Order: sequence, then C-alpha cells, then structure tokens
Amino acid sequence: MAAVLSYESLVHAVAGAVGSVTAMTVFFPLDTARLRLQVDEKRKSKTTHTVLMEIIKEEGLLAPYRGWFPVISSLCCSNFVYFYTFNSLKAVWVKGQHSTTGKDLVVGFVAGVVNVLLTTPLWVVNTRLKLQGAKFRNEDIVPTNYKGILDAFRQIMRDEGIMALWNGTLPSLLLVFNPAIQFMFYEGLKRQLLKRRLQLTSLDVFVIGAIAKAIATTVTYPMQTVQSILRFGRHRLNPENRTLGSLRNVLYLLHQRVRRFGMMGLYKGLEAKLLQTVLTAALMFLVYEKLTAATFKVMGLRNGHKR
Repeated sequence: MAAVLSYESLVHAVAGAVGSVTAMTVFFPLDTARLRLQVDEKRKSKTTHTVLMEIIKEEGLLAPYRGWFPVISSLCCSNFVYFYTFNSLKAVWVKGQHSTTGKDLVVGFVAGVVNVLLTTPLWVVNTRLKLQGAKFRNEDIVPTNYKGILDAFRQIMRDEGIMALWNGTLPSLLLVFNPAIQFMFYEGLKRQLLKRRLQLTSLDVFVIGAIAKAIATTVTYPMQTVQSILRFGRHRLNPENRTLGSLRNVLYLLHQRVRRFGMMGLYKGLEAKLLQTVLTAALMFLVYEKLTAATFKVMGLRNGHKR
C-alpha cells in the first residue's frame, strides 16, 4: 500500500502529465489534421500539410488549435492516471528487482484499463469540442452547439444519456495495448541502452520514445480510427445498431471503411497520426525523464524503482 501512495509515484504522475501537456501543445495542429482525416471520410486531401492549409484557409489561422483546452485538460488527467497507476503497480510487483518486458506489458495493460474507464468521458467531450464548427465534407455528420466543457457534458447526458459519455469505450479498451506496447518497447530499449552506458542522453530518450510510439501506433491505428468516430458520435450509424460502443458497431465501422476505401482506408490519416504521436511521445518522454530526475535529485531521493 505504501508503494501505491508513495511520493515517487506522485512525482512520476506529475512529470508524465507535464510532459504530455508540453508535447501536445507543441504538436497540436498535427492532431487536428489527424482527427479530420479520420472522422470526415469524404475529405479528399490526403496529406497532413494539405489538410492543415485547408483548415486555416476555410476556418481561420487559429483553427488548428480549436479545442486545445479540453484536449489538454483530458490529456493531463489521463496521463496523470496512467503514469501513477503504471509506476505504482510496477513498484508493488517489481519490489526492487529488475523489471522484464513481460511485466512491463502486463502493468501497462492494467494501467491502460484503469485510465480508459476513468477518463473516457473527458475524451468524448474534447473530441466533440475539437470538431465543433469544422467544415465537413461528409453531409452525414450532425453538427453540435456546445458552449464549453460543462455544457457539452450537460447536453450529452440530456440528449443521449449518461452512457454516451463512454462512447468508444470498447475500442478504447482494445487500444490499451497501444500504451502497453509503447511502454514495453520504451522500457526494453531503455534497459538495453543502460547496459552499455551509465545514463541516457536527451537524444537517446527522444529516439527510443519515438520508436516505441511509432510501433504502437502503426499496430493499433485502425481501432483508433473507429474510436475517434464513436467518440465524436455525430455520424448517422447503422439504424440497427443504436449502441455506439457495441462490438457490432465497431465491426460495422471497420467494414464500411474497407468497403468504401479499401484496406488502406483503415489507415487514413496515419501520416498525420505518426507525425503527431511519434514527435509528441518523444518530447513527452524527454520532459518526463528530465523532470523526474531533477525532482528526485532536488529531494535527495533515489529514482523510485529499478527499470
């Protein structure tokens, strides 16, 4: 219990949250382009640069940063929960021993499940707000009119029921393999490098963070597309499938995507997603490692548990 409520776990959680917020702010326009490519199926532009130019031309210079605050709020809460759970569980399980790739994967998976169940409502609301006012090519999308985060929560619960706040939970639970795979590769690569040197350079952390996220994103991207569509919740889906989070709707959306655009339709927006997530993850891990190291040094503590 002491490990779960430890100061070390809190340091990791705060550093992870600060790192993710910093990184997402820097690369936020790339995430805007990715989301448009995933949700707006009839948008013909395929490259990140072209989509961003269209958004700026049609919606204004600040449009790529639309929805920044709800996204950053959600990301801060989400990464705090994930890093706290991951490092607490790891401290309990490893208990001063050297960790293994298998343990990292299991701990990452459990931390991901806890994170999804607690923070999905925040991601549903921020997806809606981020796309509000966007000029869509797809006429099947129903527009929204939210005044802010609290109003979005209120309207969704009133018009769609409280469970609508957990739209996309099923693909999100399947996607816990994304951060689990990411942390497994990150921790594994980190251990391999530390066998050859006393400490990692900033470049080392940036590169292994980028590699880990690139692998995790490519493997899980089709499900991320379905997750974005379900969280947005404004498409007119198959009338027989009213439950947005149902397995039937996940399969239906995957089938529709393949039928309309072929297998590559499942990877529409992958370029923007890779640019955004790989660079964001790399910068996040860099800030996270530097911040935790500095905090432990200032407080005169050893860095938590062995990695």
